Amino acid sequence: MTVDSAQVESVKRDGGDDGTACPQPLVSVIVPAFNVSGFIKEALDSAFAQTFKDYEVIVVNDGSPDSQELERVLEPYMQRIVYIRQENRGLSGARNSAVRVARGRFIALLDADDVWLSNYLEAQTALMLADSNLDVLYPDAQVFGDAPEAGQRFMEMCPSEGDVTFESLVRQECNVMICAMARRETVLRVGLFDESLRSSEDFDLWLRIVKMGGRIAYHREVLARYRKRRGSLSSDPVWMCRHILMVLEKAERNLELKPQERETLTQAMARFRAMQRFHEGKRAFFERDAKGAIEGLSDANAFLKSRKISLMLMLLRFAPRLMLRAYDMRDRHVFGASTKY
Repeated sequence: MTVDSAQVESVKRDGGDDGTACPQPLVSVIVPAFNVSGFIKEALDSAFAQTFKDYEVIVVNDGSPDSQELERVLEPYMQRIVYIRQENRGLSGARNSAVRVARGRFIALLDADDVWLSNYLEAQTALMLADSNLDVLYPDAQVFGDAPEAGQRFMEMCPSEGDVTFESLVRQECNVMICAMARRETVLRVGLFDESLRSSEDFDLWLRIVKMGGRIAYHREVLARYRKRRGSLSSDPVWMCRHILMVLEKAERNLELKPQERETLTQAMARFRAMQRFHEGKRAFFERDAKGAIEGLSDANAFLKSRKISLMLMLLRFAPRLMLRAYDMRDRHVFGASTKY
């Protein structure tokens, strides 16, 4: 079924193009699509290969510039998916459009460049059904793609330890994997994804869910493959720090925080500001801007107080060319790429 974003409400009410009722699935799988025509087939094949069958798949074309190629790739799936076309509104807007038409009790988030194992829905749904107080559940995943982290598990890179609380999320002691399953009514109750955010929108949602009394949990079974790509926005540490800070600053403004939560938030904002300056300093170094590199790293180290950064600053001041050669040699041997370009 194909709809435009203006038809979203009528589709939700009527259940189909001809107004006839459709069987209500237990799970709605949500797949945003923007410049992913080279990846989405693998994602959809993994969704349709699930051992659990009581689900629908909603694909949202978020004003993608590769729409013609995307629809060519989607053509064999059109009778099996709900396909929404809309002007570009970002990941939040794409997911919100899908949540609004979703008919399942649960929504399962599948990014178009990721892949599920065949038992993802079966395992996740069983755990959600077994605990009526559970609002969001996320598994572990295997990292793949063209990034250095390929082959690692998500929870090796981004650990989850202890209960998922506002403070553990802010301190990054718990990191919610994007291949999560959530109760649709919970996502609606807390106000959906924030469409003013163009990154870290999921982090913002998890914070609001736990602050409004929702429960988030995890388990360590690998149920997905999480793609890391060089050159993507999520691989840009300056971009990520900036947007995480936006989420934290929003939480400081809008959420009713206990004193300890506010203190934790303040410390986290200081840390992410320092990390942003650190990555800005590294970027300036690779762009041969020694002055910008020294300023960024100095600002960062006022908070981080790292001996390694102090050594980097000393080399930048007295032997910048030697430092660049050392980084270039490391990158050639470890990553197969040159720092110089």
